[in-house]
Amino acid sequence: MKITDVEAFYLRLPNIEKRTDSSQDALLIKISTDAGYVGWGEVDGSPYVTKAIIDAPYSHTMVTGLKSLLIGENPLDTKRLWTKMHKATIYYGRNGAVIQAMAGIDIALWDIKGKALDKPIVDLLGGAMRDKMRVYSSNMFQYSIDDTVARARHAVDTGHTGVKFGWEPFGENEALDMRYLDALRHAIGDDVDLMLDVGHAWDAKTTIRRAERFDPFNLFWIEEPLHPDNFAGYGQVSAACTQHIAAGEQECSVSGFQRLIDEGGIDIVQIDLTRTGFTQAIEIANYAHSRGRKVCNHNFTTDINTAASLHFLCAIENALVMEYCVEPGEISRSLAKNPVRIEDGYAWLPSEPGLGVEPREDIIEKFLVRD
Repeated sequence: MKITDVEAFYLRLPNIEKRTDSSQDALLIKISTDAGYVGWGEVDGSPYVTKAIIDAPYSHTMVTGLKSLLIGENPLDTKRLWTKMHKATIYYGRNGAVIQAMAGIDIALWDIKGKALDKPIVDLLGGAMRDKMRVYSSNMFQYSIDDTVARARHAVDTGHTGVKFGWEPFGENEALDMRYLDALRHAIGDDVDLMLDVGHAWDAKTTIRRAERFDPFNLFWIEEPLHPDNFAGYGQVSAACTQHIAAGEQECSVSGFQRLIDEGGIDIVQIDLTRTGFTQAIEIANYAHSRGRKVCNHNFTTDINTAASLHFLCAIENALVMEYCVEPGEISRSLAKNPVRIEDGYAWLPSEPGLGVEPREDIIEKFLVRD
């Protein structure tokens, strides 16, 4: 079996709000083969940049676009192809957007492998340790407390036992932050887990102060309070705060996660499959397990990411909980023909070969950005 094509499709809502909401667009990866198998992946990054990395022509042996590397290759050789892509991009890659582009391709290759071998990806990762994952409802903070509380109540009413809010307008004013968290905790009660995503708005000392003040709200975790490169600051915060500290969604390399765990001391390792791929994610999860850390996913995009995250989390021993984006955009809500089943606060593992999720061609056509 040989790869015959690698395509990147940029989908974008007609009206993009100026806020940190990555559910407003998506970059899908489609890999075709001469055996008729097609694999789908996704990248959560800058779509135009990622597409350029994939489509770029050969320059020299260490500056090569990813598509030209893969045509004619056997898609089942996932590990070898990861190494090939990494070596051929070493002059302009090694981290960031190039690794993210590789991750989307890696997901699509594993999708093909599962379909060709007639097995769900979780089986190829060593087998399912569970057939479902508890999900939490992942939301943006709204610009009023009442609207934010309404979302939290809806999450509880639809069976979720955990709810997270993140990013702007939170983090800019301590008194307002206290009012938001007080209203949320009163709305959902003491039995529902409340996660907070700060969106790296603070420095270490501010985080420690806020964490002390937030103690009465019994937060399940405090996520990404610092800039992702502030490993020393994360070390200070992790040592000083009583709450669990979660981070990692911006990381896309094994070495980056190792530093975040060892220098940053984080408690909960957040892996985005659309930035690491399966090949790296398993290695990162194993390292986290060796250091006694729990793992969850990051996912604020589509059901391609949801399905990939679910296969991954169900395959590892140290999975904690699964993020599920509930933002109302049509791309994130309607892309899949057969979306992952979310019921009674759980995501149920697909049993079909590969990812078990296929995108709708009409949604791709509707939101496709054409050059």
